[in-house]
Amino acid sequence: MARGEVVSAYRTLLRATRKTFAGDSLMLKESAVEVRKKFEENRNVSSDTEIQRLLQDAREASHFITNMIVQAKLNSSAGSYGM
Repeated sequence: MARGEVVSAYRTLLRATRKTFAGDSLMLKESAVEVRKKFEENRNVSSDTEIQRLLQDAREASHFITNMIVQAKLNSSAGSYGM
């Protein structure tokens, strides 16, 4: 398994969190910690089949973070939330 593929998946996930949680320092920090934790938990996986499954999970997570999570911002003048 190419280490580069794993590094690429890691960076893609971090980019997705930075884009989605821009301006929300708590979520940026916590999401980076969670991504790192998940990759560290699987550092010693050696089965190509398992690595491919984990990479697919990472791709799906990145897609979900990028396309399914919306960060609303409080519009203080109107007292409501917007995007």
